Amino acid sequence: MTDIPPTLALTGVTGAVGRMTADALADRGLPFRMLARSPERAPRYPGSTVVAASYGDREAVFAALDGVETLLMVSAAENVERLGQHLAFVDAAAEADVRHIVYTSFFGAAPDATFTLARDHYATEQSIRASGMQFTFLRDNLYLDFAENLVGDDGVIRGPAADGRAAMVGRADVARVAAEVLQHPGNHLEATYDLTGPEELTLAEVAEKLSAHTGRPVSFHDETLPEAYASRARWHAPDWQLDAWVSTYTAIAAGELAGVTNDVERVTGRRPLSLDELLRDALR
Repeated sequence: MTDIPPTLALTGVTGAVGRMTADALADRGLPFRMLARSPERAPRYPGSTVVAASYGDREAVFAALDGVETLLMVSAAENVERLGQHLAFVDAAAEADVRHIVYTSFFGAAPDATFTLARDHYATEQSIRASGMQFTFLRDNLYLDFAENLVGDDGVIRGPAADGRAAMVGRADVARVAAEVLQHPGNHLEATYDLTGPEELTLAEVAEKLSAHTGRPVSFHDETLPEAYASRARWHAPDWQLDAWVSTYTAIAAGELAGVTNDVERVTGRRPLSLDELLRDALR
């Protein structure tokens, strides 16, 4: 009997969301192909394969997507060439006759978004819309899992977020949504899901919850813009990266990451994790 190659493919499997999505699909017994820049780092599952391909390598992507009908495109790691890599990948997927692309975008993606990288996500969405492929956009809010990483060595979260709120979402919930959409893509044609947690929090409230669960005093300092750039100067990052870091906080201050939705529960049938639940589970 000849093996039938999988018609489902995933990228981002060496990262958290892609790996969690792959785990969920494998648990459901679905075969799929994984595209990875570093195939040796990709997980292995019965009936699934790994192909070497990076977003900017059009020829490798085109070959890797042969026969693929449904594709999960996890946004690439932050870098100055990311948008160009995204656009090349979308072009190659369309040329390979992919029918449906599921893209992990960002909450509030828009050409004039305060968070600079949300503008790149919007441009990627527009490229997908123009490609002729069917699509589903998963617009993730900030990740709950990253909350602890906001804390400096001195126990302070610093950023010009004021008293703005963010409806942060757990990566596991994003992966659950992605797995459901990939298994039943026809139910989610041309849908845009704003993926949030069950609550919207200020960074002062995030600090309070981190303190309560970790036993370590954590506080929030609302920086001015000059303070924000000065406190990050020690990393000697390029300007685009500094702008991205700082605008994460100014987007919160502008209210662009606020607003709880029911999209996670609507797609998966389960309500999303709260920060309290995520921290409690992590400390077990």
